[in-house]
Amino acid sequence: MAVLPAPRPLLGAVLLLFVSAAWGSAFPLMKDLIGRIPVEDLLAERYVLAALTLLAIRPGCLRGLPRVTWVYGIILGVMFGVGQVGQAVALHGLPSAVSGFAVGCSVVITPILALILHKAKVPRRIWAGVVLALVGMMVFTLLQGVEDHEVSVLALGVTLAAAALYSGHTLLLAHLSDRGVGFHAYALTVVQLFTIGLLTGGYAVRDGIVLPTGLHDWSVLAHLSVVSCALGFLARSYGQVHVPAVPSAILMSSQPVWVAAIAVIWFDEAMGWSMVVGGGLMAGAMLLALPARAAALHRGRGHRDLLVAATRTAAARLADLRIKREDPLRLDGAPSPIIAKTACEDVASCPWHTRSLKGGGEPSLERLIERATLIVRARNLPRPGCCQSVTLLGKCLCDLMEQSEGTHTTGLPRWFRPQ
Repeated sequence: MAVLPAPRPLLGAVLLLFVSAAWGSAFPLMKDLIGRIPVEDLLAERYVLAALTLLAIRPGCLRGLPRVTWVYGIILGVMFGVGQVGQAVALHGLPSAVSGFAVGCSVVITPILALILHKAKVPRRIWAGVVLALVGMMVFTLLQGVEDHEVSVLALGVTLAAAALYSGHTLLLAHLSDRGVGFHAYALTVVQLFTIGLLTGGYAVRDGIVLPTGLHDWSVLAHLSVVSCALGFLARSYGQVHVPAVPSAILMSSQPVWVAAIAVIWFDEAMGWSMVVGGGLMAGAMLLALPARAAALHRGRGHRDLLVAATRTAAARLADLRIKREDPLRLDGAPSPIIAKTACEDVASCPWHTRSLKGGGEPSLERLIERATLIVRARNLPRPGCCQSVTLLGKCLCDLMEQSEGTHTTGLPRWFRPQ
């Protein structure tokens, strides 16, 4: 099981805002590059290069990976990859503003799916953030003007289905990060990117792959691959550990703000009233989406409860696996078994033999019985050379007996009482 860190909502919000900025920076760059490279080819190239970049940084990240991580990584990659292919296909039948707004509807689909699938209670503050994000997105996209292009109902349905897949991707990633089972953020990101690259590449290869030609195009592709995909997906995997799914969707829906900022700063586009109003609404949605301290503490207690439950389960399993030995001593009146020294093939290596020697290990029952027997039989031993038993103090047992018999003091007790 992967270790679950303590929730840090501010860190998670910063990471998810970086994801939104990284993905938002891709739109102005792709707008120029799509004129020379088909969009499906560009998607395949950027995701494959992103996966190779992360794999080059940590070549051993996939070694010894649990099977469950592979399964979840492929599932997440299929969900996002199918959404990318569907969005690219439907882009030919929709204006770019309508397509962007339909994809942004995932901010509304996410809490609805969380309510249906997980019975999750979404606070009113988060619902208010969802509404503000949707209105801000509408101001950024639809109210800026739609070019003369017929809206295909089928293309709109496909784009909304792609938005639903993006919402499911967010919910599943949040569920995995909450459980911690098989959740290895770096390896999971690499598996996702490879899966998305294979899916988009399978769609793009039908007409052949068009590669960038000049240095400028390759530098743009490098930014789209490393910053937007590799670092963006990696920050998302780590960020959703600290922020729940619905606030994550709100924070990542702020891409139009970053698109507008980049367009104004680098491409000298005029700032209209729609950018100001839409940006204000999106900023309010992001403030409402920040997890409260109480929610973070509750999420932390949930992680600790999960750890305590896992510890108790492990203790129960270890108790069941513990070897339970039966007591060889029977108290039902039957004679107790006596272990003889001859039971060992090598008497010198027997534990009871080594412990019965003078200066050996801890005193054994056999050693105590042997010494008691020698003490009882000591008076019948011949006087010359009778010191065949030595006390723990190193004195001859016979000398102590004679000393005791020769002392006739009444105040002191004798060592041995004569018969």
